[in-house]
Amino acid sequence: MNHIRNFCIIAHIDHGKSTIADRLLEYTKTIQITEGQMLDDMDLEKERGITIKSHAIQMEYDYAGNDDLGLSRGKYILNLIDTPGHVDFSYEVSRSIAACEGALLVVDATQGVQAQTISNLYMAIEHDLEIIPVINKIDMPSAMPDEVEDEIVELLGCKPEEILRASGKTGEGVEDILKAVVERVPHPKGDKEAPLQALIFDSVFNSFRGIIAYFKIENGTIRKGDKVKFFNTGMEYDADEVGVLKMDMIPRQELSTGEVGYIISGIKDAKEVKVGDTITHVARPCTKAIAGFQEVKPMVFAGVYPIDPTEYENLRTSLEKLQLNDASLTFQPESSVALGFGFRCGFLGLLHMEIVQERLDREFNMDVITTVPNVSYMVYTKQGEEKEVHNPSGLPDQTMIDHIEEPYIRASIITTTGFIGPIMKLCLDKRGELIKQEFVSGNRVELHFYIPLGEIVIDFYDKLKSISKGYASFDYHIDSFRPSKLAKLDILLNGEPVDALSTLTHQDNAVTLGRRMCEKLKELIPRQQFDIAIQAAIGAKIIARETIKQVRKDVTAKCYGGDVSRKRKLLEKQKRGKKRMKQIGNVEVPQKAFLAVLKLD
Repeated sequence: MNHIRNFCIIAHIDHGKSTIADRLLEYTKTIQITEGQMLDDMDLEKERGITIKSHAIQMEYDYAGNDDLGLSRGKYILNLIDTPGHVDFSYEVSRSIAACEGALLVVDATQGVQAQTISNLYMAIEHDLEIIPVINKIDMPSAMPDEVEDEIVELLGCKPEEILRASGKTGEGVEDILKAVVERVPHPKGDKEAPLQALIFDSVFNSFRGIIAYFKIENGTIRKGDKVKFFNTGMEYDADEVGVLKMDMIPRQELSTGEVGYIISGIKDAKEVKVGDTITHVARPCTKAIAGFQEVKPMVFAGVYPIDPTEYENLRTSLEKLQLNDASLTFQPESSVALGFGFRCGFLGLLHMEIVQERLDREFNMDVITTVPNVSYMVYTKQGEEKEVHNPSGLPDQTMIDHIEEPYIRASIITTTGFIGPIMKLCLDKRGELIKQEFVSGNRVELHFYIPLGEIVIDFYDKLKSISKGYASFDYHIDSFRPSKLAKLDILLNGEPVDALSTLTHQDNAVTLGRRMCEKLKELIPRQQFDIAIQAAIGAKIIARETIKQVRKDVTAKCYGGDVSRKRKLLEKQKRGKKRMKQIGNVEVPQKAFLAVLKLD
C-alpha cells in the first residue's frame, strides 16, 4: 500500500489537463502517444477538444528514493484520473476527487487562475486532498509564470518553491510532477484484513459484458470469483472478473486496499448499479456504507421526446444506459399534448444538454426533440399549498395562484478590469443584483451577483464569453428561492397552444419575448394551403401575432373571358375548401424551430 498513489488532475477548461496526462503516460511508458489527448476517446471529445468524462488509468513509475522522507526506491503504482474542466461537468470532478488522496491543480501560465480552477480547488480541499500546484504552458511566448505564481500563492497560501513549472507540449517538468506525486501525495490508508469496502465512482455499459463498475477499495481485498453484494441496493453477484484500468482493462486475480479497478459481474439492469454505492462481501459484509457523493442538483430542465412515438421504450433504455456513464443526468416520464410521451430530463447546464442530445443520436441512434429548457419554480396556491413546477404546463390555473418563487443563484465572475462595465450591464439586464466586487490580483476582478437561474439558462454564458472576448470565467451555485412576478407565455398556432413552446418568463420581458418568438416561427414554419396565425398569449390576452400567408393556386386561370360570376363561383368554392382545410389541417413545427427559439439573440 505504501507504493500506491491515487491522484486526479483538476483545472479550468483549456488549461492543458489532458495534455499533461498524455505526457505522464508517455514518460512512464504506459502507452505510446499516437495523437493528442489519448484518454479522451469519445468522438465528441475529439471533435470539440474538451473532456466530457473523467478517465481513470494506472501507471508504473520507477522512483529513485528519498531517505529524508523515508521513501524507498522501486516501482510505485500511480492511479491517475483525468477530469473535465467545464462547469457543466463538475459532478464528474466531484466523483473523481472522492476516489483520490491528492490532486494536481493545473493553471495555464497565459491565463492565470480562473473561476472553475477555484471551484474545483474548494471541492478538493473539502475532501482533504493534498494539492500540488502546477503552472502549465510555460513554453508559450505569452506566458506570465511569475504573475501566475503570485496568484497561486495568494489562493493556496503555499510557498512559491512548492509550485512546479511544466509544459504539456514539450514535456518539460514532467519528471518533477511524478516525483512530487510520490513524495507529497499520502498513500491510501485502510486495513487489508477488514471486511471489504469499495466505493463505486463510475460505471459504463458494455453490450457484451453487461455493466462494468469502476471502484476504489477503502478496506479489505477482492478476488476473482468472490460473492459480492452492493450495499445500498442489496443485490448479490459473482465477481466474474476484477482488474485494473490501463488503456484497456487488465484482469487480475485480486485487488487490495487502496487500489483502483473494475468489476464485471454480468449485471444487465442499469437500475442495479448506483454511483456512490459500496461493494462488500456476502460472507463477511461491512457494517456501514462509505459516505458516497452529494446527490446531483440539475440546473436546467427540458423535455426529451422521441420523434417516432413507438420509440418511447427504446428512449427509456437509452437514457438508462447513458445515465450509467453520466451520473449527472436525471430523468422522469412526462407527456405532452403536442409531442406525446417523453421524459423530463435534468441537466447541469446547456452544454451538458447539447452533449446528451448528441450522445443519444450517435451512441443509441435515437432521433429526439428537445423542448425549450427551463428551471423549476415553487408555486404557492391561495389554499396555502406548495408545489414544485418543472414545466409551464404543470402550472395551476392563474386564478388559483397566490405567488410564484423562482430560484436565484450566486454567481462569481472573474475578469480583467477592462470588461467590468459590459459584464455589469449584462448581469443587470438579466435582473441581477451586484453583491460585491473584489480585486484578485493585478488587474483581475471577481464580481459576485445574485441572478435568477431562469435568466442564465439559455444564452447567458455565450454572451458573457463574447462580451469579454473569452476572458471572463463563470461559476455559480444555487442560493435560494425568491418571490417573483412571472407569467406563463403560450404560443398558439391557429388558436391551438403548442405546449412544447410555452415558457415561464418575467412579466417585464414577456411582450418582447413573445414578439421575437412569433417572428422567428414565422421564418421557420413552412407555408401551408391555408393562413396560419402564430400568436403569443398570456392567459386569455394576446400580446403578439404574426400570420404565415397561404400558398394560393390560381383557380381562375382556366376561365378565358366569360361572365365574372363564373370566376366568383370558382373562388367561392376555393374559399370553402380552404375553410374546411383550416379546421382539419394541423401544423407541424419542425425540430429546427424548437432549437431556433432557444438561440433567440
